Amino acid sequence: MRTILVGLLSLITLVPSAVYAAQQDRTAKAASASAAVPPDYVIGAGDILSIVFWRDKDMSGDVTVRPDGKISLPLLNDIAAAGYTPEGLRARLTDAAAKFLDEPDVAVVVKEIRSRNVFITGNVIKSANYPLNTEMTVLQLIAVAGGLQEYADSKNIVIVRMENGREKHYKFNYKDVISQKNPSQNIFLKPGDTVLVP
Repeated sequence: MRTILVGLLSLITLVPSAVYAAQQDRTAKAASASAAVPPDYVIGAGDILSIVFWRDKDMSGDVTVRPDGKISLPLLNDIAAAGYTPEGLRARLTDAAAKFLDEPDVAVVVKEIRSRNVFITGNVIKSANYPLNTEMTVLQLIAVAGGLQEYADSKNIVIVRMENGREKHYKFNYKDVISQKNPSQNIFLKPGDTVLVP
């Protein structure tokens, strides 16, 4: 009888540690599949997220943030995600899931960032939109776009940025920046910025 009790006690102590180890393993796998998230990142339309509900696989899965800024999950239906940090969305999902689950444990992993883009157009080799997943200056964006074309007006490049609902323009003189005459013009870009090269 004593050996049975000892065996049961050891089994009881092993189960929580096994559950904890399995949870740690899932967390590590989810983290390894995640994108590098900038410090000022907020979720936006087009981003791909992995929502993991521990102990409830049916509610877990990968979701794409729709153009209206929402994601769809079983039981919870449509949840606004755009504009939240991953931690903010995790708290929101935890609150919403508490109506259906006991002590929901949720993780939000950013798998792919597609909402943070900058644009460059005009007399560059490759006019396009480019992902802004790390810090990038105007000079770096010009380099990514293949450089200036032969007849580009390199002294009158303009960065167009929306700030508080208003359009702001920043001047960029390519020659002054590369010759170190005015390096302060080589500003860090923000999502949504457009660089115009006349």
